Parts: sequence; structure tokens; C-alpha cells
Amino acid sequence: MLEFLTKLLLIVPSRLRSQARLQAEILVLSRQVLILGRKSPSRLRNIDRLILVWLYRLFPALLNAITVVKPETVIRWHRRGFLAYWHWKSGWRGGRPKIDSEVRDLIRRMSRENPLWGAPRIHGELLMLGIEVAQSTVAKYMGQRGRPTSQNWKSFLRNQAAGIASIDLFVVRTISFKLLYGLVILGHLRRRLIRVAVTTNPTAEWIAGQVTEAFPWDEAPRHLLRDRYGAFGPAYTRRIRTMGIRDHPTAPCSPGQNGHVERLIGSIRECLDHLVVFGEKDLRHILVAYASYYNSVRTHLSLCKSAPLFRRRRTFGTIISIPILGGLHHQYVRV
Repeated sequence: MLEFLTKLLLIVPSRLRSQARLQAEILVLSRQVLILGRKSPSRLRNIDRLILVWLYRLFPALLNAITVVKPETVIRWHRRGFLAYWHWKSGWRGGRPKIDSEVRDLIRRMSRENPLWGAPRIHGELLMLGIEVAQSTVAKYMGQRGRPTSQNWKSFLRNQAAGIASIDLFVVRTISFKLLYGLVILGHLRRRLIRVAVTTNPTAEWIAGQVTEAFPWDEAPRHLLRDRYGAFGPAYTRRIRTMGIRDHPTAPCSPGQNGHVERLIGSIRECLDHLVVFGEKDLRHILVAYASYYNSVRTHLSLCKSAPLFRRRRTFGTIISIPILGGLHHQYVRV
């Protein structure tokens, strides 16, 4: 290989000599013999293409001596190399540096999630996040957008979840076949179980008192969903109206319209099906323990596998289990 390169370099200063073309033709023929002597001669290497194109560039008449490929192929290689060279030559040599792909993805995400925002608004948000980019760069990576589209019902309900809560009653039978009534109030924003209560006689006055204790005057939701159970009487509606809460009874025989709290009651029943309730005090103790487990430990699919009270992830320490409700559930922590 070294001898071949030496001969190749000697050709350049000897272009004006009469033997230059002869030496070049010998190199072309020897290179073709070397190619044909390989196990797969049909697959040329880049060095083979480079040598053939270089010799053709120095002596175009050598094109007739090339037999391993067609002459048009060598010419095509030369044109591609010429284009690649000038593409590299005229490439980026300065100017404004490119931004990271993470920033570009963030700009597109902001533009997609906020169809009413323009480049100045997104640029201001990026500055508040400590990302220094030009406003023209933001406009460049926002992409083409048509007229702003309205949000769908799922986005609308998600945006209004902070002001929505649900209330419902369920029946529990004790060991002596006595009926007890449990009450749950659920906030829709983080699926937080706000209050649980137990009674033997759910009157409208009692339910109104539970709502008052669950929501201080400055934390009352704007909307409260309920079913059409007869216990939600005039005393209840007057109380929540005084608190500035709008009453939203569901349609008859439509529990799906209050699906979040119905799902919560279903989870509570799954727990009570494995326990024996002895009385009102025992049921209250069970519900309080389950509410603590539900808010602090239990993961929710709608919260990206987190808990309503923002359960923190821990990666260090020994894993231990803490039994809840007599071992019906367990909490796993690192210590």
C-alpha cells in the first residue's frame, strides 16, 4: 500500500512528462486487478472510488481503461464528490449558534399547548425559565399554525377541576344488620378525599353541616355534584347557596354523571367487603384510616401514578412495609 501511494504521489509533479499518463494507466490497471482479486469484487470500497476518480480527474483519457465499472459511474462519482466538497465548503461558518433540541421541543410544546400564545408570550415564558433565546428563534421553531382551535371537553373539565367537588352517600350494613350511612366529599383537582363522616340518619341539616366543616369560607368550590337522594333537602341547598356553591344534581338514574365519587365509593366498598363493621364508631375509624391511605399512599392513574397529597419518590434506604387496616393494604417506604 505504501509503494502504491508513493507512485501515486509521483504522478502529480510528472503530469507534464510523457510517461505520466502511462504511469497513471498502470495504476488504474493494478487497482482493478486488486479489486477483482477480492472475495466480493462487486463491492467497491470508498478508497477505490477515490483513486479512480482522482486519476480520471488528472487524466480524463484513462476513462477507457476502467472496466470494473462503467465510465458513466466514474463520472457520476466525480460529480457527487464535487457537490459534496462545495456543500462542505459553503456550510455554516459562524453566526448565531443553534439551540439545543430540548429547547426546540419546549418551544413546540408551548405553542401546541397554548394555541392563543404568540412568539412574544412564549419568549417571555422562556426568559422566566432562565432560557436565553431570541424572539425570532422562538418564532422560527413554533411551526406553522392555522387559526386557534378551541379546547375539547376533556381540557375544559381539567381546567375547571379546581372548582369542582362531589358529594355522595353510601350504605354499610353492620354485623348486627344495622344500616349506617357513610358520606364522602371528593375534590376533583387532585382526587383528594376531603371529608368522610358516618351517621345513622342522614338529614339535610346534617349533610349541610358536613359541607360547612369540609370547606372553609375561602376554600369552597364553585360547583358541587350530587345525586338525587332525598336527604339532600332544602336545608342543604340553602346552606351551599349561602356559601357561594352552585348545586348540580345529576340526572335521574345516571350515576355516571358523578363518576369520580362513584369510583371512590367502589374502592371503599372493596375494602369493606373484607372487614366486619361492628358499629358506628368502628366504621368511622375504618373510613378515617382509609382516607389517610387514599390521600397519602394510594397511587392514581389520573395523577401519573402519584398520590393526591404528592407522594415523594425515594431511591435510597431499606424497603419496609407498614400494614394498613389490619394488613388489608400496605404502605412501602424506605428508611
